[in-house]
Amino acid sequence: MTTYRYHTCDVFTDQRFGGNQLAVLPHAHGLTSELMHAIAREFNYPESTFVFPPDSPRHTRRVRIFTPGGELPFAGHPTVGTAFVLAAIGEIALTGDETRVVFEEGVGPVPVLIRAEAGRPVFSQLSVAKLPEVMPPLPDREVLASILSLHADDIGEGRFSPQGVSCGLPFAFVPVRSRDALRRSRLRMEPWEAHLRGTPNEMIFVFTMDGGRPGSDVRGRMYAPSVNVPEDPATGSACAALGGYLAMRSAIASGTLRWTVEQGFEMGRPSILHVEVDKLDGRITAVRVGGSTVMVCSGEITV
Repeated sequence: MTTYRYHTCDVFTDQRFGGNQLAVLPHAHGLTSELMHAIAREFNYPESTFVFPPDSPRHTRRVRIFTPGGELPFAGHPTVGTAFVLAAIGEIALTGDETRVVFEEGVGPVPVLIRAEAGRPVFSQLSVAKLPEVMPPLPDREVLASILSLHADDIGEGRFSPQGVSCGLPFAFVPVRSRDALRRSRLRMEPWEAHLRGTPNEMIFVFTMDGGRPGSDVRGRMYAPSVNVPEDPATGSACAALGGYLAMRSAIASGTLRWTVEQGFEMGRPSILHVEVDKLDGRITAVRVGGSTVMVCSGEITV
């Protein structure tokens, strides 16, 4: 029997009980993949992370990410949340107002920036290891509307039409015309299983360019039944890929594009994600996603 310390936090929020829940085991040495999966199912959060020493001395930690459904090669809120927790408990030494670390994840090395005030972490931001990549074509608007319990006219077309994009984890981006359509969306399992299950586009991010808060640009919802996450309150990996989707459609050829994304509002867990994309001569050269995190509780688990 071995006892492991854990910490939980809410990510992409500055208010406890908002944002996206995360459990972090900062010293997971000795846990098998099967035990990590079992612990993730026990917490039943969208994700749990397990931290190990890095394989390369150039990196800070190795991080494995599990949903209740299995392991992911990369995810946004676990990455920024783990960086925050490790800094908050003193496992990562803060070097001033900004501290840079690199996590080894299944997708490759992921750089993370931690911002601090008065010696305490307040914000963390990841940079994607893989630049945006377009996925295979999605089904037509009628099929997508059926999957999302919407009308075909609710689905965007033209410049803002559905498309799959990945920054290491693929998502089907389905723009809708209003916050009302977003609110009405509900995933229907039968058409989802018939048309998207088992494809690169099986995780769906529905969004509208109609934020509800002052200063917000986008509101979104994310459905991922394939990894036992019926709806996710805040999805950093999806918002990174969303930045790629939006930057591909921007007329700005060079510079840094920024969007503030709302997610989780329909679930009662408001989340705010800050997305940045660098472009040079029409090419995307970097994507970053960040936000605030708050600690919630700490404890021990014996396995």
